[in-house]
Amino acid sequence: MSEEKIRENDLSTTGNFIHSYIQEDLGENLSHINTRFPPEPNGYLHIGHAKSICLNFGLAKLYGGKCNLRFDDTNPTKEDVEYVDSIIEDVKWLGFDWEDRLYFASSYFDTYYDIAVKLIKEGKAFVCDLNAEEMREYRGTLSKPGKNSPYRDRSVEENLDLFERMKKGEFPDGTRTLRAKIDMASPNINMRDPVIYRISHSPHHKTGSKWCIYPMYDFAHPLEDTIEGITHSICTMEFEDHRPLYDWVVENSGLPARPRQIEFARLGLTNTVMSKRKLRALVEESLVDGWDDPRMPTISGLRRRGVTPEAIRDFCERIGVSKANSKVDSSLLDHCIRDDLKAKTPVVMAVLKPLKLVITNYPEGQIEFMDIENNPETEEMGVRKVPFTRELYIEQDDFMEEPVKKFFRLAPGKEVRLKGAYYVTCTDFVKDENGVVTEVHCTYDPETRSGSGFEGRKVKGTLHWVSADMAVKAVANLYDSMMLDNPDDPSGEMIMNPNSIEVCQCFVEPSVKDAKPGDRFQFMRNGYFCVDTKNTTKDNLVFNRIVSLKSSFKPKN
Repeated sequence: MSEEKIRENDLSTTGNFIHSYIQEDLGENLSHINTRFPPEPNGYLHIGHAKSICLNFGLAKLYGGKCNLRFDDTNPTKEDVEYVDSIIEDVKWLGFDWEDRLYFASSYFDTYYDIAVKLIKEGKAFVCDLNAEEMREYRGTLSKPGKNSPYRDRSVEENLDLFERMKKGEFPDGTRTLRAKIDMASPNINMRDPVIYRISHSPHHKTGSKWCIYPMYDFAHPLEDTIEGITHSICTMEFEDHRPLYDWVVENSGLPARPRQIEFARLGLTNTVMSKRKLRALVEESLVDGWDDPRMPTISGLRRRGVTPEAIRDFCERIGVSKANSKVDSSLLDHCIRDDLKAKTPVVMAVLKPLKLVITNYPEGQIEFMDIENNPETEEMGVRKVPFTRELYIEQDDFMEEPVKKFFRLAPGKEVRLKGAYYVTCTDFVKDENGVVTEVHCTYDPETRSGSGFEGRKVKGTLHWVSADMAVKAVANLYDSMMLDNPDDPSGEMIMNPNSIEVCQCFVEPSVKDAKPGDRFQFMRNGYFCVDTKNTTKDNLVFNRIVSLKSSFKPKN
């Protein structure tokens, strides 16, 4: 492909070593590329998978090729149709289209079997009776070569017979395997006569009870790539040591395609668990509200929380691709989320921890409607009318009985501006029997109405507010990191954050009363929020905080 054509795709070709490999291959013997995203349907996808999705589909788009969505469903004991459906939904939601190329590894079971038989006939595979423990003993170590199985020299005829009987279900699970005959002295343990088929009398979500032997991942995966004509098999670094086996299977398959495996570093995020096994444990132990809990790093959890696909794609582009394992600060993801939402999300006023404010000189029963901009970043979004009444709610933190230095909000004798409304001065406050302030009394200056041309005195504090009589009652879920890095644990195990969620009974201005699940808002001074898609009902409006307004991320100049 020409350099001009690459530029037309509006994607960067610099700073990514994979581009060098692909451009080298295109310059030699390829006219196009084919990639694939090959998830195992044994759990929900997470943000780390989003990096792989964006990479594989992005490379195909950049070089005018195709990207398949393929399920590596070769282990029926851990797979489920629920996971298949969730993965399809996640990839679509991220904005990628595999067109008519939705494939399943299980569709090729007959082909795998035929290739296994071919290897037996060529003396390159044998049926082994060693159990798992014995196989580990024979395998050797990194510094000590393995030794041949006592069953390695079985005749072709005996191996064919035993393998056929394995297929027919004559043997219990774990009693026999089919192994590739490679080299037990290889310095790469993966090449020491690896198992390529095992017995498992387990029904499969696609093939039912047709099979009781299933191919191992390291055998099936390169064959899937070869059958589909994949040119570049992009995978994470833990498969680098498996590449010689990948190439061996491809070369001995008898199939014409020759895919190239390229490894890249998987995504690591601070305070974020990225293991499907550990995420599944959180779900199964009911420590979270399912796979789509808004605290989870799953794509479905991020979607329910209100994160946009544009923000995730931007994040994946910013972190780039390398071979070096590293951990990305999760504040970068938060930054991408804010950056995407700031100009397209309507701003409303919501009080998360309410304190009543009474304007003692404001006429009882009077209602004024204040014009307030919907988004200061986007003038085209216009203004809305917000009701102003004698009794309001403000945030508890916006009042202090004995203000500290540089506290510019409300305190006895202090004046502040109410957003889009009037200046008010605190004259009194009320405490309950426990000494907690429950009500603040103020007077207002009617000459200071916002938007009326008033250009009088200036104040340093501006507070958001809602009408106590007309606000909408709602629930706001405030999230922190679900997991915490634990530097004191040498294993690197994280601990669950006991403060990962705070539930607030809050009040929101009435403009949100008809909000639908999935609608997003910026709550002034409190962050970006999304109407929960799972627990919101007609009588119970639930908001999930997507991200706070404050950022610890420092973008490079």
